[in-house]
Amino acid sequence: MPRQRSEASVVAFLAFLGVMAAFGVDASLPAFDEIRSDVGLDPGSNRITLMITVYLIGNALGQVLCGPFADRFGRAPVLRAGLVIAALGIAGTISSQGLPTLLASRLLWGLGNGAPANMRATVARDLYLGDHMARVVSRVMGFFLLGPIFVPLIAEGILAVGSWRTVFTVGLALAGVGTVWSFRFGETLDPVDSRPLGWAATGEAFHQIFKNRTTVGYLVALTFTGAAFFIWLGSSQPVFDLVYGRADQFAVMFSASGVVAAVGFFSVGWFINRYGAHRVAMTSIGMMLVLNIALVALVARGGGGPPFWGWFILLTASNVFLSMVVPTGLALALRPLGSIAGTAAGVIGACSMAGSAVLAALVDTRISTTVTPMAVGYLLYGTLALAGVLWARPSGGGHGGDADSVAGFHADGPTPSSSA
Repeated sequence: MPRQRSEASVVAFLAFLGVMAAFGVDASLPAFDEIRSDVGLDPGSNRITLMITVYLIGNALGQVLCGPFADRFGRAPVLRAGLVIAALGIAGTISSQGLPTLLASRLLWGLGNGAPANMRATVARDLYLGDHMARVVSRVMGFFLLGPIFVPLIAEGILAVGSWRTVFTVGLALAGVGTVWSFRFGETLDPVDSRPLGWAATGEAFHQIFKNRTTVGYLVALTFTGAAFFIWLGSSQPVFDLVYGRADQFAVMFSASGVVAAVGFFSVGWFINRYGAHRVAMTSIGMMLVLNIALVALVARGGGGPPFWGWFILLTASNVFLSMVVPTGLALALRPLGSIAGTAAGVIGACSMAGSAVLAALVDTRISTTVTPMAVGYLLYGTLALAGVLWARPSGGGHGGDADSVAGFHADGPTPSSSA
């Protein structure tokens, strides 16, 4: 029997998938000091950021690997398989006694969590198109930011009475909840859209993805804006600790920055309605660049150590505009590829995630007692992201197009959507 889903229920489920995928990062940051000592690293060692890098690389690989399977067997079974793999990685992380075991387990955790990361975009593309998808994804991302806001605070609370291993057991509970919820939510792939699984079919799908100028242009933009955000994600705790001596304030300030960034996600829908997704993406990156230029000037004036509040406010404001690029860029990159949504979401997610992680690591490893690499990295990567958006040609022209077109939904409410 066809399953009806309200837009609110879709947003809630996809936001939960996003929180699950990001938990491995958000819960790790406040525990860096404890983890360093437990795995034999020196206090203040930047090698601890490798646990973020390998997780993100695993997440990227998981997204691209699960895409063809999701197009063949459906979204729900692939999601559940990924959650099982993630649970194994979490268990390995909890039991790790040294850095090599920790990194291997984190890679497995990220690999499994590639499934919920992929399904967030794939399911949205199954149900919505164009500007409507961008608006829905922006709402999903707004609620998804509850993770960076609350997870570090929860982790700090757990660390006050337990260990970092206890923090990660929450990830096992999330995997269980996600599995149960997936049965209630149901399948979104129409059986008639199921694609064969094989090298030829997958190769043809990859060819469709990379020959599309719009998709590639927005993929470039997503990769470089993601790299800037990962610099913040991976190096904010060391900067608070080693540059400013404010390690005890990190969890609260990191959460506060997430609240501000959430404003960008929740407000972007209004701008998309008025101006269209392409123009919103281009303007957002432009505003981000203006703030980044101001940050570089402030850092240069401060000799690499600008006043804390100047650094924090400019970066937080920059992240607001950065956050607006994600839903618009993702929707426009997937817009021409509905027939291969799972594979396309996996490839776009993998390329942007892996590329962002590597690009961010190039900056993270250079941050010790100065924030100069962070400021320069934000400016450089923002400039390259703008180049990608300018190069991409929005299909169907500018504003409007298929803004209200949906698959299984209409702008004025839900209609029955097929369920496996």
